[in-house]
Amino acid sequence: MTSHTGKVQEQFGSVAAAYLTSAVHSQGADLTMVAEKFSHARNADVLDLGCGAGHLTFAIAPRVRSIVAFDLSSEMLDVVRGEAERRNLPNITTKQGRVGELPFEDATFDSVCTRYSAHHWTNVPHALREIRRVLKPDGTFILIDTCAPTVPLLDTHLQAIELLRDGSHVRNYTHAQWDEMLQAQGFKIQVHKLWKISIDFNCWVQRMRTPPLHVEALRSLWQHAPEEVRDYFHVAEDSSFQQDSIFIESKRAPVRS
Repeated sequence: MTSHTGKVQEQFGSVAAAYLTSAVHSQGADLTMVAEKFSHARNADVLDLGCGAGHLTFAIAPRVRSIVAFDLSSEMLDVVRGEAERRNLPNITTKQGRVGELPFEDATFDSVCTRYSAHHWTNVPHALREIRRVLKPDGTFILIDTCAPTVPLLDTHLQAIELLRDGSHVRNYTHAQWDEMLQAQGFKIQVHKLWKISIDFNCWVQRMRTPPLHVEALRSLWQHAPEEVRDYFHVAEDSSFQQDSIFIESKRAPVRS
């Protein structure tokens, strides 16, 4: 049997190039928002966790001193290195590893960011402790991810379709759950935004090379979902849908004595 780490490497290693050209990942108001937040951070050192094909890294790199693109998949990091060279962004370096075991010294980074990666983390509280450890005092953590609705019926359907499409999926969390986990690990929330992203079903399953049997199950699940589920996710006839995303900016809070 393959471990979760192995499954992540298998799932994303073979599709790394597809994520570079993915419209969902390469575009978005959130990338513009992040870039603006680093517009006056020329001396900042940044870590992009679960960087994937590097879209967040590329948005930040021109505005900071250095950025480390960090991912479990060596193939994803190969894509980042190649694209960084093509874009002439020499301040980007890459590092392979696991979010729960960051190979960096304490207080290394001014900011840590992650985009559409956290729903793959097996132990979020532990990962947040590691993030806090490598942040400098008063450092910033920016989280961008798909998130779960608060209604159990809606949440159940979301987790089911995510897992059927991608076996490395762990969980989407609600905004309240993220707030609770961040505060419990010593972060003070500064900014909190929610919005919906549109998912083209065919591109979504093709990008992950979802097995045909699972694609059939996904279509069936959407087609036979209760009306309130289909309405909430704006499910179309071709099974395309809309999904909630979240943007949270938080600060590394001082340790209480």
